[in-house]
Formats: sequence, C-alpha cells, structure tokens
Amino acid sequence: MPDPILISISAALAAKAAVGLYDLVKRKFAKEPAADAALEAAVTTPSAPGVVQVLAERLGLAERDDPEFSARLRAEWAKVSTAQKAEDAKVINQISGDVGGKVLQAGDIHGNVTF
Repeated sequence: MPDPILISISAALAAKAAVGLYDLVKRKFAKEPAADAALEAAVTTPSAPGVVQVLAERLGLAERDDPEFSARLRAEWAKVSTAQKAEDAKVINQISGDVGGKVLQAGDIHGNVTF
C-alpha cells in the first residue's frame, strides 16, 4: 500500500489543486508512458475507482528510484499542504513523517478528552 502522504498528493493532483505539484510530476513522468497515463487518468477521471491509488503507487516507485525527485516532491507538497487554511469553522489537521501515538480530529469539544 502506498504511503498515505502519496495518496494525499495524488488526490491533490487529481483535483488539480496545485499547479506546481502537477508540473513537477508531469515533468518526471514525461518519459514514462505508464506513469504519465496514471497521472492523466487521475486528473481527467478523478472519481474513477482506483486511479488515485494507481497514481500513488507510481509516485512511490518514482520516489524509490529517484531520491532527488522524492525530496522535491515532498518539499512541493509541504508548500501546498501548509497553504491550506481553516475557514468557515472547519478543522485541518496535518500529520506527516514518522508519527506514533494517538491523534484526535475534532471541531468544538466541550468537556474532557481521554485516550
């Protein structure tokens, strides 16, 4: 199963949410027809079953084979994901890297929270 961050990146690419991220991946996949097809399938039919998963798998392979691309991809994702803002009383949690322990995502909490 692909890294959850790669799933998030793939979903952002499918939603055309980040031009810089798309351009980086498009350049990387330009000489790899199957990878480029996975990117285009995610962008043109983002709700089709499995397209985001397939793109995430392709990104995982690209990261494994090219550490420099991996670093650029993660840096671009960090810029995109931290640009999100909580608006209209929504909650945005960002968890990345090696994380251990419990996470709680909630809006308004009245009272105690115990794990």
